[in-house]
Amino acid sequence: MFELETKYVDKFVGSERLSSFGKEVKKINRSLHDDCDDKNDYRGWINLPINISDSELDDIQKTASKIISDSDILVVIGIGGSYLGAAAAIEFLHSSHYNYLCKNTPKIFFVGNNMSESYISEILEMCGSKDVSINVISKSGGTIEPAVSFRIFKNFLEKKYGKDWARERIYCTTDNSRGLLLKIAQKERYKIFNIPKNIGGRYSVLTAVGLLPICVSGADIRKIVSGAKDAYLKYMNDDLSKNDCYKYAVLRNILYNDGKKIELFAGYEPRLAMLFEWCKQLFGESEGKEGKGIFPASVVYSRDLHSLGQFVQDGSKILFETVLKIRKSSTKLAIPYEDDDLDKLNYLCENSVQYINDVICEATLEAHSAGNVPNIVMSVDDFSEYNLGYLIYFFEKSCAVSSKLLGVNPFNQPGVEAYKSKMFEILKNQ
Repeated sequence: MFELETKYVDKFVGSERLSSFGKEVKKINRSLHDDCDDKNDYRGWINLPINISDSELDDIQKTASKIISDSDILVVIGIGGSYLGAAAAIEFLHSSHYNYLCKNTPKIFFVGNNMSESYISEILEMCGSKDVSINVISKSGGTIEPAVSFRIFKNFLEKKYGKDWARERIYCTTDNSRGLLLKIAQKERYKIFNIPKNIGGRYSVLTAVGLLPICVSGADIRKIVSGAKDAYLKYMNDDLSKNDCYKYAVLRNILYNDGKKIELFAGYEPRLAMLFEWCKQLFGESEGKEGKGIFPASVVYSRDLHSLGQFVQDGSKILFETVLKIRKSSTKLAIPYEDDDLDKLNYLCENSVQYINDVICEATLEAHSAGNVPNIVMSVDDFSEYNLGYLIYFFEKSCAVSSKLLGVNPFNQPGVEAYKSKMFEILKNQ
């Protein structure tokens, strides 16, 4: 069960300011939902939880089963929305140490998100004596980081298995009607998964973009879709007082207008780190336009309480925190009793490590709120597929509404093209 708690932000906002956005939210809700399946728009993600078909999910599961059966390693090649969602989901559902702990599923490595020669070489070395499959994800095939990485790993597979056998280990997720990657996949007869035209990269995790690698990790993708579907149904309500998704979007904008220009996504579980990386792209690319936008950052507590915590508590009052809590631990770790009690910890022996983590969270919320740092708190019961799907849809929709409140288009990213044009100018004139 998802819960939004405003105890640590109410005093900074007030109920009247919140409710004053009611009419605007109704208008935005209508603008998002009207004709949202239009193929020429980028709102296809809105109805995706109810539009994704059983046959699509069957195809993904069948392919994932093949990869699991014949591969020790899956290399996922993509950048931005083409990898962050899958990486976030695998860490959330399994562990920060998935590649060390997985037993009956392949290790999963992500490349194409940087051009570090040493990083790519290390992944190649780990693949050397293993059976390997590739999932390359790109709508156009023209983004240089994944394109270069794909050429390198395709060459590796063809040398390892021969071109015909390598073909059976390469899976392309791309536009189904145009683009360089589509041309390559059709020529080489690779298995192709479709990225819908009306869904942009950062909103694509619930398509084959995210679901294929997530399924290879052993996760139940139908439960993920089920969680997203329930969030879809719950957050169609245009009544701000009854819609926590829209309430979160409004709270963010009120705080932004009050000078809180940075949102610090915070969690007390390391398994949330990549989910926050996905959130940073989702909100950063959607809102950061026309000289506007909340800058998204992230921390993992209590580690970062001993680094950035000083700034959050006593530094410039330019930020607010969005805290994601996981209410239940999947394990039980007790603090052992020692007769000599030299470290003076025996008073904690009746408690679990999780209890201490919960106390740290509560104490930090109290301290930061008292230090003029608003905290929006949300929580789910556990690290389940259902809750992951629910959270993904919650953040996607709240991001779209928040961007609309800010007065920017949530679905383009013109600023990303600036470095690309300069890069190609330099590379082609070297």
